[in-house]
Amino acid sequence: MNNPLSTAYDDSNDKLLIEKATNGDKNALNELIKAHEKFIYNVAWKFTNDQQDASDLTQEVLIKVITKLSTFKGKSAFRTWLYRIVFNQFMQSKRKPMEDRWESFDDFANQLNAIPSPELSPEEEIEQEYRTKTARVRCMSGMLMCLTREQRLIYVLGDVFQIDHNIGAEIFKVSKENYRKKLSRTRKEFHAFMNKQCGLVNLDNPCRCSKKAKAMEAAGRMQTNVKLFDPKFSATIAKYAESVADEVADVVDRKYIEFFQQHPTKEDFDAKTVIDVIINDKEYQKYFDEINKGL
Repeated sequence: MNNPLSTAYDDSNDKLLIEKATNGDKNALNELIKAHEKFIYNVAWKFTNDQQDASDLTQEVLIKVITKLSTFKGKSAFRTWLYRIVFNQFMQSKRKPMEDRWESFDDFANQLNAIPSPELSPEEEIEQEYRTKTARVRCMSGMLMCLTREQRLIYVLGDVFQIDHNIGAEIFKVSKENYRKKLSRTRKEFHAFMNKQCGLVNLDNPCRCSKKAKAMEAAGRMQTNVKLFDPKFSATIAKYAESVADEVADVVDRKYIEFFQQHPTKEDFDAKTVIDVIINDKEYQKYFDEINKGL
């Protein structure tokens, strides 16, 4: 999975595929969309905190992109045009269940602290390493859901995936200075909560992921068969983030960001995706005809 919003991204293949799609090559259109599907899905996953909701949202935005492709005139970079549509759709989509699970950071903290924290032996700590990581992802993803939609999306893109800030400003249609201010305000609010609550960043805090994982498993709230950290199933966000982002956070903030960059990404998708279905659906044929006329 490439990060299409990094400074290192090469869009020459996108241009070639667009040219072929313009000439009626549906396979090229299919390949173009699939090239961006994984990144869109993984951002959607962090945005919704639910794999099925992320799949549904990815399907919605890809349909929107395909049906609007005929309006792309090449006046801007394709990736800017594409992700402006994608993230506008994220912002305007129907609210997902996880977005209403917690009313505020305080509500989240109260529910988290209500989960027992049983002691673990050293053997138990080792035995449930992957379950602890899963609990950590769930906890930190829950924190993200306490942000507003705009804050969540800007933080996930700007800090976690570390997209180029110039591109971020273009996509959100704000000045680079305004984009940086929004990211900075979100970062301070979010990291202040983590510093107060999360045992990962402040050892004086009572929360410990391994203890919570044991309690959640005992209560039937932990899916032990979910292999979020199986190397064959996923990589981590860090692999797709810029090694040095434009206007990076300072050293203190980087400590928080790195925890999120260790979250898993989904790499494997079914051989037949929603894009295959759409491209071969007669109902959508008119959009491909428009693409041929308009591009």
